[in-house]
Amino acid sequence: MKCFVKKRMVLLFLLPIIVLGQTQKKDYTKLSYDELHQLYFANEKDKKVQKECAQAYLAKANRENISIQKAKANYQFALLYYKTDTNKAIMYLDSVIKYSQNTGHKFFPAAAYCEKADLLKKQFKFKEALINYNLAEKIARKTNIDYYYIVREYIGTTKSEDLGDFNEALDIYKECYRYYKSKDLRNPKLSRDYQSVIFGLADCYKSLKNRDSTTFYNKLGFRESQITKNEEYQFLFVLNEGANQIEGKNYKVGLDSINKALPKMIEYNNVGNVLAAYFFLGKAFDGLGKKEIAAKNFIKVDSIYKVTKEITTEFIDGYPYLITYYKNLGDKENQLKYITTYMTIDSTLQKNYRELNKLVHKEYDTPRLISDKEKLIASLNNDKIVTYWGLGVLFLITIGAGSFGMYQYQLKKKYRSRFEKIINDTAEKEGTGVEENKEKKTQIATTKIEAIGIAEELVNQIIEKLDDFEERKGYLESNITVQMLSTIFETNTKYVSKIVNVYKGKTFTQYINDLRVEYAVVQLQENKMFRKYTIQALALEFGFNNAESFSTAFYKKTGIKPAYFIKELGAEI
Repeated sequence: MKCFVKKRMVLLFLLPIIVLGQTQKKDYTKLSYDELHQLYFANEKDKKVQKECAQAYLAKANRENISIQKAKANYQFALLYYKTDTNKAIMYLDSVIKYSQNTGHKFFPAAAYCEKADLLKKQFKFKEALINYNLAEKIARKTNIDYYYIVREYIGTTKSEDLGDFNEALDIYKECYRYYKSKDLRNPKLSRDYQSVIFGLADCYKSLKNRDSTTFYNKLGFRESQITKNEEYQFLFVLNEGANQIEGKNYKVGLDSINKALPKMIEYNNVGNVLAAYFFLGKAFDGLGKKEIAAKNFIKVDSIYKVTKEITTEFIDGYPYLITYYKNLGDKENQLKYITTYMTIDSTLQKNYRELNKLVHKEYDTPRLISDKEKLIASLNNDKIVTYWGLGVLFLITIGAGSFGMYQYQLKKKYRSRFEKIINDTAEKEGTGVEENKEKKTQIATTKIEAIGIAEELVNQIIEKLDDFEERKGYLESNITVQMLSTIFETNTKYVSKIVNVYKGKTFTQYINDLRVEYAVVQLQENKMFRKYTIQALALEFGFNNAESFSTAFYKKTGIKPAYFIKELGAEI
């Protein structure tokens, strides 16, 4: 399981950063190196300003012909492209290395070699990544011993998380652990690095199935992070111990820990460990024999993978589970979907230095996967011939529609208007006081009791129970029916149905679906993590049985599809 809170972008601590407000000054030529550096990082959300700062920094360095400043300017350019263009970022890092060689600088070129290695890992070039890490540690050993041990930890992380060399990684982590134990851990940065190394030790022992040692280091890390009040690390150790308990088949204990840690991982937008939490929830529920809930959690793992395109060997066991699960249900389409995804991941990981043969053959060997995939495709093709003809005709009609462009423009305009209305309505609803809502409900109840034709006392009781049902979000149960609710309310279905019809002004099914959609709208606005899910995973999260029913209900309530709503929320940021 990855720590996913590693140190990145080392330039953030190379110089003291004083956060400045955005400035209207356009004449960057009069600014000093420190002022340009500070202005660059004060505008992290404005790439245009950052680029102008980097250009001014480089121009000044070229005029004055100072090699180390040229290196720092190129580092700023590397940061600009770090997430969007890996090859371009590597090109600038090579320039950093070129200009900072033999300068004796405390961080360069060691930091540039480290960041280049990190980018090479993203390209699955692990051999090249390790070469760059080794160059970084060779230089750091002479110029900055603290940074040397940070590089050593990076190497340990690569060996454990990417290459599966747990014993080698364990030796490296122990070396780092001894170093930090000898330091003054009142220093916040050293303390954080120490906690990261403790996590590495715990995770390596977990991978080696040494449960007791894993628990020891998880507890140690938890205590250390409590001392420094590092909440994210505290719950990271809780999550890791939960995974350790599940691997040891202590499913209920493990579930308790992971359910405590998961909301915090979501809060900190720690995507990698959100994926880890859902994976181990799946394993736990599988161990408890709750196969449907296990499948839902493995689907969430797949949902996050499809967005990030990042997954390690540790977390791919969910795919054989889903393949078998849908095979037993006779669901060919989902069976084919997860076979295809599994084979794609397997092919990618094997091609890029990761040895997965043992893992793959444990559940499904490759020839069997290919055979199953071909059979499913043949079966589904026979079922879809008519559909393909229909799509062909639709395509020809679409090509011939001259007014399609204008129609799309008007439709987007209409959808945008509906999106803005949803946002405004949500804000107004949140601004409405509790007493005001109660007063409105009382007025509605008074005017409609006579129309229901049921005793006033009974009506009020059921209305109160409906309010309580809404308050505790009972509508998120995927199998809720009017019969189930009537049983809970200790009344009959006719009364509940009629009261919902008159009091809520809708059918029971529509009532439940509207509550779910209203909840989904709020959660998607408040919780960015949900925006990373697939529609299928969101459907399960909000009480629907599948993506289609969720999309249909969402559109019926709001006038737009959930995918469009999520896209527009991202554009609003």
